[in-house]
Amino acid sequence: MTETPTTTAGPTRATPSTLLRESRVIAVLRANEPRDYDAVVDVLVENGVRSIELTLTTPGTIEHLPSLLARVAGAAEIGIGTVTSTGQAARAIDAGAQYLVTPIVREDVIAAAVAAGVPVFPGGLTPGELFSAWEAGATAVKVFPAETVGPQFGGHLRGPFPDIQFVPSGGVGLADIPAWLKAGALAVSLGGPLVGDALKGGSLDALARRAQEAVAIAGSAR
Repeated sequence: MTETPTTTAGPTRATPSTLLRESRVIAVLRANEPRDYDAVVDVLVENGVRSIELTLTTPGTIEHLPSLLARVAGAAEIGIGTVTSTGQAARAIDAGAQYLVTPIVREDVIAAAVAAGVPVFPGGLTPGELFSAWEAGATAVKVFPAETVGPQFGGHLRGPFPDIQFVPSGGVGLADIPAWLKAGALAVSLGGPLVGDALKGGSLDALARRAQEAVAIAGSAR
């Protein structure tokens, strides 16, 4: 008698937000102080950026998150990045983080996000790391640092893993957006090339122009 093999259902991953799927741009902000976020977030949202990642390298970020969520009033989503422990994940989720981003694959952090129904974007570089994160329930995996491998990596990754969703992060410039999206990226994560010196008192008008350009490039790359 032949036994029917049993199968175990995988984790129920949270899906990307409509805001992210439509805009396809994530702005990554690292500030000296949380109050430095305010004006920059205002300009980004006013100019079409609908997803903003605040990093835990800025002390007080989680505490400042509720006021920023009230500030954007649903016009954008705000997530917490550089999450490396379940304690940080829990605090971020309790404060209202709309997604989590990690620089490394921590399956316990992924599990915490999955359990809370919060999208999570864990970072890795090798196919093994990225597939492990995807199998653990990642909403999309973060290819980090993306500059190291280039957009062609996305096509190679999709070869053996056709269903995997990915977001490049780290050294992605505005000119790189079309190639990454063409390679199958869900969205692109932009730090310095988008934000520039705006968090250090630089021109907000220049930030507005870069935001418009990034959003336009992403839109034309559909």
